[in-house]
Parts: sequence; C-alpha cells; structure tokens
Amino acid sequence: MALIERLRREIEGEVLASPFDRGRYATDASFYQIVPQAVVVPRRFADVEAALAIARDEGVPVTARGGGTSQAGQTVNSGVVIDFSKHLDGIVSLDVENRRAVVEPGLVLDALNRRLEPHGLWFPVDVSTASRATIGGMAANNSCGSRSIRYGTMRDNTLAIEALMADGARRRFAAGAPPDGALAPALLALGEREAGEIAARFPKMRRRVGGYNIDALTPGNKPLKWQDILVGSEGTLAISERIEIALSPVLEHKTLGVCHFPSFRAAMEAAQHLVTLDPVAVELIDRTMIELGRAIPQFRPVVDAFVRGAPEALLLVEFAEPDPAENLRRLKGLGEMMAELGFRWGDPAKQPGGVVEAIDPAFQARIWGVRTQGLNIMMSMKSAGKPVSFVEDCAVELADLAEFTDRLTEVFAKHGAQGTWYAHASVGLLHVRPVLNLKQDTGVRALRAIAEEAFDIVAEYKGSHSGEHGDGIVRSEFHERMFGGRMVRAFEEVKDLFDPSGLLNPGKIVRAPKMDDRSLFRYPPGYHHEPRETVLDWSEWPGGLPGAVEMCNNNGACRKLAGGVMCPSYRATRNERDLTRGRANTLRLALSGQLGADAFASDEMAETMKLCVSCKACKSECPMSVDMAAMKLEVLAARAKIHGVGLRDRLVAHLPRYAPWVARAPWLANLRDRLPGAAWASERLVGLAASRPLPRWRGDIWREPGPELAAAAQPDVMFFADCFNRYFEPENTRAAVAVLAAAGLKLGHAAAPSGRPLCCGRTYLAAGMIDEAKVEMQRFINVVRPFLETGGAVVGLEPSCLLTLRDEAPRLLPDWDQALGRRVMLFEEYLTGALKDGSARLALGEVGRKALLHGHCHQKAMGVLSPVRELLERIPGLEVETVESSCCGMAGAFGYQAETVELSRAMGELDLLPAVRAAGAGTLVVADGTSCRQQIADGTGREALHAARVLMMAVEAGR
Repeated sequence: MALIERLRREIEGEVLASPFDRGRYATDASFYQIVPQAVVVPRRFADVEAALAIARDEGVPVTARGGGTSQAGQTVNSGVVIDFSKHLDGIVSLDVENRRAVVEPGLVLDALNRRLEPHGLWFPVDVSTASRATIGGMAANNSCGSRSIRYGTMRDNTLAIEALMADGARRRFAAGAPPDGALAPALLALGEREAGEIAARFPKMRRRVGGYNIDALTPGNKPLKWQDILVGSEGTLAISERIEIALSPVLEHKTLGVCHFPSFRAAMEAAQHLVTLDPVAVELIDRTMIELGRAIPQFRPVVDAFVRGAPEALLLVEFAEPDPAENLRRLKGLGEMMAELGFRWGDPAKQPGGVVEAIDPAFQARIWGVRTQGLNIMMSMKSAGKPVSFVEDCAVELADLAEFTDRLTEVFAKHGAQGTWYAHASVGLLHVRPVLNLKQDTGVRALRAIAEEAFDIVAEYKGSHSGEHGDGIVRSEFHERMFGGRMVRAFEEVKDLFDPSGLLNPGKIVRAPKMDDRSLFRYPPGYHHEPRETVLDWSEWPGGLPGAVEMCNNNGACRKLAGGVMCPSYRATRNERDLTRGRANTLRLALSGQLGADAFASDEMAETMKLCVSCKACKSECPMSVDMAAMKLEVLAARAKIHGVGLRDRLVAHLPRYAPWVARAPWLANLRDRLPGAAWASERLVGLAASRPLPRWRGDIWREPGPELAAAAQPDVMFFADCFNRYFEPENTRAAVAVLAAAGLKLGHAAAPSGRPLCCGRTYLAAGMIDEAKVEMQRFINVVRPFLETGGAVVGLEPSCLLTLRDEAPRLLPDWDQALGRRVMLFEEYLTGALKDGSARLALGEVGRKALLHGHCHQKAMGVLSPVRELLERIPGLEVETVESSCCGMAGAFGYQAETVELSRAMGELDLLPAVRAAGAGTLVVADGTSCRQQIADGTGREALHAARVLMMAVEAGR
C-alpha cells in the first residue's frame, strides 16, 4: 500500500507493517484493541515529522505512544502508531542549579531519576508505572502519583513543551510565551468567552485531569501557562518533541506508618483527619489486595512483615521532612491520632487497629513495592472475569470519600460485581475495578450500567471521573455529564483549532466512540480459541493455555530497564516483539485465530520467540506470573511436531546421550577450537558461532563411586551429577561431594543401575523434543523416587537442570508432583538448611576478602539465590556482593548460535560483564550456572567459580 511504501522510503527508523507487528501495537493496558495500519519506530525526530506528513497526505490518523500502558485506550488507533520509547529517550539538557531539565518524550521516568540521583534531584510525579512510563506519555495523560498531595500533577511540574502541530509547524508552549500564529488569540478569546462556564462546571479538585485544560486560558491567570493546554491532551492536539520539566530535591529522610483498620469505611473516614498531619502520601490497600499479595510468592514475605492480623483496610502514611527527628515526631503523632480516632490494639475500649511503623528505608521500599504493584496484584486473579478499568479514576472530596465508596460498592453489588480498592486516599482518588467478564454479553451490559450509575454519583458530588488515568475511549463519552454540553462544545472547538482535519489521535477526549462498542474490544464478539493439544499441564488457569496467555494485561512491567531480570531480550533490543508483553499479545492473537491459520507454529511466531532466553524471570517478576518460558516450550513443541528439529538443535539436545562416548576421546571434540578453519566450518555447517569457543570436553570426568547408595545404606542425602558438571567441569562436582562429606553428611549417589548416567531432560526441552525429555525425566524419577518418598532429598549443582525437575517436570509427568519436585534441591539450598538445623557442621577458614556473586536466572526466578549468599557469608572475613544483573546472556545454546551470539554479548554487557571487570583482582567471582561462567570467561577473561568450589577452598583453609 502507498502508506507503507512511502514510510519505508522516507523514514530512517523502522516501519513495522506485518500482521504480527501491528497486532503487538493494537492494545495498551485497557480492554480495547484497534489494529493500526503501520507502526513507526523513529530514530530521530525528523522521522516523526516525515511520518506525520505522509499520514496527513494519505488521510490516516497518527497516535504517539510511549510505554503503551494507558488504561483508558489512549494509545490505540487504526492509523499510524509512532513508538517514541526506543530512540527518542534522551536528556537534552540538565540545569542542576535551577532544577530543571529538557527531555525527549520517550524517556522513561525511572531512567530519568537514575540520571538525576547523583545530583540530589528527582522528578516527583512518581507514578506507580515509573519503570516504563515515559515523560511524553505522562504529560499527555497529566499523570499524578502517590505524592501528589505534596508535588501536584504533571501539569504542575511541566514548564514548557516544544511540539509538532498537525500541519507540520513547530510551536513552543511555555508560561508567558504564547505560541506563534493565530492559535494564541483564538484560544484567549475562547478562554475569555467561557470563563464563567469554566468556573461553574470544572470540578474544584486536585485530581481533575479530564477534558482539555482550558481553565488555564481564562483571564486572571498570570502568567498564562500555555503548556497547560497540551498537558493532559492525550496526543490529540500536538506531538511533543521536547518537554521542559521542574525537578525537586530527593526525599532523603522518610518514615512510613501503616495504619490498620477493622473496616473499610473506617479507613475512608479517617483519611480526612490523617492528611492534617501534612504527610507526603496517604495510600490505601484493601483486604482483597492484601490477600492477593500474600498469594504471590514475591510479595508474601513483605505483606506478612507489615500487615498485623487481618485488617479490612490499610492506609500507608508517609512523612518526608528534611529533619529526620521531625519525621519521627509526626510518626508518633500518627499513632496518637489513630488512638484518638478510636483504634488501638489491646485496648478493650477501642476498635482493633493502630500503626505498624517502618523506619528502615529498605523496609519502606519493600512496602511501597507492594503498593506500586497494586494494579498488577489485583489483576493476578486467575478467573474468567478480570478487574476492569473504567470507573477506577473517580475522585471526590475527602469529606465525601466514605459515603462515595459505600454507594459505589452498592452499585457493584447491584450488578453482581465486586471491586478491589487501592491508591490515593490523600486526594480522594481510589482505584477500583469491578470484576467483569467482557467476553460475555452480561459482562458488557454490566460495564455500561455501572459506568452510567457511577459517573452520575461522581457528578452528584461535583467530583471528577478522570483523576489521573485520563479519558481515552473509556471515559470521553461521559464528559457532558461532568462538564456540561457547552464545555464539551468548547473542547471540540479547541481540538479543531489545533487539528482541524482530526489527524492526531482521534476519538479521545472529543467525538469519542461509545465506551462499550465491542468491535473495539480486545475480546470482540465471536472471540474464541480453537482447541489445541498442549504438552504442559495448564489446568491451573481457566481456559488452559489461552487463559494463561490472557493473564497478560499489558501493564508493561516487563519493560523495566533496571532491577531484577525481566526482560533481558527487551533490554538488549528495546523491541516490543522481544518483550514478555509483546510475545503474550502475539500468542493471544495466534491462539484466537486473528493471525491466520497455523500462526502458533509459524515462522513469524518462531521469530517472536527467538530471543526469549527462557530465563523464567517473568514467572516470578511479572505480577500476573506470565510464564513465557513455558509458553515458548509449547511453541517449540508445536514447531518440532510440524517441521522437525534442525541439526544444531539436535546436536545440543542429544548431548546427554553421546557425551559418554565423546568423553573417551575429548581431544577429538575439542579440535573445533584448535584446528584452523574448524570453527568457521562449524558456523557454516551447523550455525555455531565461530567467534565463540565451545565448552571444553574433559577426560577426567566425574564418575559415581559405585552403586546408587555407595556411601551408605541409609544416606542423609543423594547427590545427582548433571551433564555439565560431569563432562565439562568435574571439579565442581568433586568439590560439592567433598564439602558435603566434610559437613558430616552420609552421601548417596543418583545413578542409573546400568548404562549411561541420569539426565534431567533440560537439553531436550530447549529443542522442543518433549517425548525425549520425558524419557530422561522418567529415568531420573525411577531412581530417586523411593529415596524421596522416605523424606530424603536429592541435591545437585546446575540450576537449570535441578530446577527443571521442580518446575517443568510436574507439569509433564503424571506421576511426579510439586511436593516431590521440592525435594530436588540445589547444593546450597540443602546445605544451608542442614547447617541451620544442626544436621551438618562445617569448619571454614578464610579464602579472601570479597566475593562477587552472580545469580543464575532460574535461581532468582525460583527464589533460591539467597541460600548461596547465606552460605558464602558463613566464610570468615568474606564480604559478599550480589551483582544487580539481568540474564548473563549465554542462556544455554543461545550464546553459541551464530545468529544470536552478538545479542548474547550485548545482554552480558548490560550489567554483569562491566561489574566483573570492575571487581578487584583479588575478588572471587562466583556463579553457579555453567552458562554464566562461560559468558564471564569469554567476556572478561576471568574465571568464575561455582559456590561449591569456594566452599571447598574454605573447608581446606579451615583445616
């Protein structure tokens, strides 16, 4: 088509136009789905200008997009979507002295604050999606945040916007500096004409972000803040090129009080009193949120630490004055006020309740981590109905909050729904999402009915139905109810002054479609899945595999660029395709037939999954626990069944079966990296990167000392030697066995009665060869089951192998369950527990002053990295530093493939390899994963040790 051809010809950046690519940009965090005609990923702003000009010529609308996390449908449209987040994300200038910065719209808030931190500054519009929210998107939405009671909204912190107009002209909008041309006089005339109506109809609320900010145009505003008209306009008036923002000093000293209430209404009534203590934040968490948080492994320990008893609601009250003593004084006053309000534990004259104090900054951060993930925790419920965003943004005065929430709860009940409440009690804005099934007509009818009644109630209280998430598609049609018909016509007039042809993000704020137009839904009429045979058990999710895929609500937590592991491929490429969310959307579209027949096993799906390194981080770090590694396994299995398995994948998969033979002549296998031209030939013939040396086969492999229980008739523990630590690094196995023996443990060995050694099946899973993997798993299970059923444990070294038997195996084999899987443990897991309960003892000596620990992705995902650190910290005088890193990038065969070797190195260079290079020469580098050790050696020239070897060194020193 002409549009695509022109875009590709005239734009330096990327133009994405395949059904798979367009499908990935068809949704945001709302329940809408509109497939664009094309997606542009501009390399420079000139690409944006060119795309806009081409779209204008072709009569196609344009939507600017940042993180794609809008909850009201702001960033979906049928024309051209422009993704600013990959390249247009720089800081143009930073004025530390005057506390201001000029940034590009694609800059992520957390990335900005990381740059500002050394200067003692931050941008205080602290939205919960800070790890992926872009400044451009925040300005378009007029975003707020938990501390808006102190810092205000995006409107209060935006100093100027340089923008591209619909006609291609550039304009600057700033205080006291009207934009050039006829636009400014027309806007001033509108503001003067409508001043009375604006005063009468605009809600007098801190949290009113609906409509256009034409109240900034009325007489008496001195100086006139022209940028305000663009803030909150949702990309419908202009496209931001540069945004000047006001910065604030960081909050160096904070205290947090967690107020417990026996009823939800009691918390709502208390909020208006607690704000008189001048906190910077008062945030709500209700009982449902507490229970859901406890059900998510990553949040359970934190919730248990700050929640006392079984409260119906919590209010998190934060103080952040420059003087730490003042914060403590206010925290004490908070407890006193709670008592005055009638809440004190242990006092029979008062209701149960009180304050759990959080003074330690790390503890505070963990509590806030639960609150900022509120939406995602709420969305984690595994049911056909989901919490739906449409009335979640209502704000009323604090004095009306208790009565308002009671009435809204009654509306939900009337329509057979219930809601979970959380968010900003300090400003009368509580996020609530009724649980509805929008695949059903009854759910859609309830959506409309609840919206109508809820917004009537908001209007009755003179509140705002858009408090921080904007209007989008879901709320724009209701503006007349809040602002009146005359104001809606004025909004339309503003739109026409800026964009007379309706080019920029049409259908938002003005002239919007009906919010319940099902043709715009993610689940439109007729949405269904074709029956599909799966290899894993997906019965935990309603609807099976499709239900698990649909758990992704597009909130974009996987787009974070620092902290944790998820998502390593996205961090390296910054492509939506290479993201947990992008893959989940592609799978959903394929499973529902929207990408054509056989899309699930297609080459395009293989490309979508190609850079997924199966790190499993999304299983633990995504609050919806979207397990992309398992979903990739389904795709690999489907493709293997249809297309077979390539030579390279078969070579890797069958390693456990041919390894015993290769070990007899390891020098022959090692010739690949010694003979000139051999590595080149392996790349040409098999696809193994010539630039990457392969693991070195060893002749001194590990062999079990005898029959299965050679060491003792009744062993304390059974040791399993995996392929990698048997054939390539046998010194790790020898060290682990020696340490266990030195700890006084009687050791047995998991060995096949005859034939080749046991295997976990991991290499076969990675190739999609499920039947072969199950054969290997069953061989292992047949040997170890009798010992495990007596309460014993099997231990080993390689995380990817051992944890396969805990993760995938119970979902593949009917006679293997999670309880047995948990008895298969990593070396450090078992030994730490044995040392704690006194069944093992170790005398350890000094081995050095510092260790740098890198955790294997699966250790992190399964929550078993801490025992490694704990064990190392038992070594006298050893300081252990854990590298804050994502995946090392090697990821099994991924780092050896010719087509992915450079990306593998790029992943390593994000965090791990620079940290290793920066470590002192005397620092021990510790990594349990064989792939991780290979990546470190190849990328830095330094040897990384398995923790078992470090422990063996300490045992020898202790003698």
